[in-house]
Amino acid sequence: MNYKFKTKPYKHQLTALEKSWNKETYAYFMEMGTGKTKVLIDNMSMLYDKGKIDGALIIAPKGVVKTWYEQEIPTHLPDHIENVTVLWQPNITKTQQEKLESLFEIETALHILVMNVEAFSTEKGVKFASKFLNSHKVLMAIDESTTIKTPTAQRTKNIIRIGGMSKYRRIMTGSPVTKNPLDLYTQCLFLDPYLLDFQSYYAFRNRYAVMKTMHVRGRSIQIVHKFQNLSELSDKLKSFSYRVLKEDCLDLPSKNWTKRHITLSKEQQKVYSEMKKTALATLNGKVTSTMTVITQLMRLQQITCGHFVADDGTTQEIKNNRITELMDVLDEIEGKAIIWGHWQKDIQNIVSEIEKVHGPGSVVDYYGLTPQEDRQDNIRKFQSDPKCRFMVGTPSTGGYGITLTAANTVIYFSNGYDLEKRLQSEDRAHRIGQKQTVTYVDLICEDTVDEKIVKSLRDKINIASEVLGEELRDWI
Repeated sequence: MNYKFKTKPYKHQLTALEKSWNKETYAYFMEMGTGKTKVLIDNMSMLYDKGKIDGALIIAPKGVVKTWYEQEIPTHLPDHIENVTVLWQPNITKTQQEKLESLFEIETALHILVMNVEAFSTEKGVKFASKFLNSHKVLMAIDESTTIKTPTAQRTKNIIRIGGMSKYRRIMTGSPVTKNPLDLYTQCLFLDPYLLDFQSYYAFRNRYAVMKTMHVRGRSIQIVHKFQNLSELSDKLKSFSYRVLKEDCLDLPSKNWTKRHITLSKEQQKVYSEMKKTALATLNGKVTSTMTVITQLMRLQQITCGHFVADDGTTQEIKNNRITELMDVLDEIEGKAIIWGHWQKDIQNIVSEIEKVHGPGSVVDYYGLTPQEDRQDNIRKFQSDPKCRFMVGTPSTGGYGITLTAANTVIYFSNGYDLEKRLQSEDRAHRIGQKQTVTYVDLICEDTVDEKIVKSLRDKINIASEVLGEELRDWI
């Protein structure tokens, strides 16, 4: 392909562009770390150069939008393209208003609006996006398109409704099916209502899933029993998508997985045993909701991490060996490490201990309480400062859209229950730019829910969707 790229594409990225660049609708199903963001930026650049578009609307999860704005677009957008790029802010100050208005000026420029997907749950966000779409010939792209997989969600409805106002549409995700193939319906509906040739979600579901009825607390609900006709669905997807797996296209180093086992302290054993009895009593021999099951698992897992929420709502610390084991692992490794934890309490405890042992400049955090203005600085420090060896965060905040290839070790101090978050967080280190083998370490308390959780995630089971009430006994 004869095009003046700012950054040289890999062969698979070039193939993706060749297949898609002038198509009105297309899906980049490219695994984490294979560079789908660059493909999209090159795609919109080509369309702009050909006079096909003069605007681009990029929709991404909250934790990723700044990366698009501050890193990806400046890195990959060719220098010859005059552009006006604005990051949407929910609180519109006078300065922000001026930036937004600039999107409707300079007729010859490529106007790029970057918005978080959550904005489409608000009237203000939808109204401004609609104004932008009405004013320009736009390529509209959804990064991590599984964020619109729920048909009943307001943001899904709004994005699909205004999507028809765009000239070109793209969806991007490494894992289009996070729980089951039904997740694909609304993602494809955004691209084109006729791609899958179904008039409704329920018609789509009836074709590719076999349902069964469950009775929960006097109510009858429909759940997926099994899937069917998936080869047919796969064939349909191939006509408008390009799938890239890392092992097929990149000379990336290997991944290694290992476990570090921890013994519960006597205090933990006592509290865990009591909580286990409570969890079993909650069931009382009846089918219960998945949410109730997850709640009980969370309480048990919190205890394995050394804390629990008391009846008065306060968080109580329990003597434990988990932090000690973590520090032992950190002493054994060379290079840099990412430490993922499930709870904010864990993050705070880990950062405090690392600062005590290795010094304040040795660690940065990336989780819900990390100020927005510090997050990119923390990434840059971890990636480039040799004194900063550790990044501590939660997969829900730091597991998407950021590059942490300075790390060659990823430690799961505690795990969540969402498979997609686990896979995404694993690949912050194992992606383009990584030159070392990446080792993943799971800390596991023996004879507890820890073992079941890690096994399920390693087996690529989404716990939140798979665990049913009647199975809880097997888990605890």
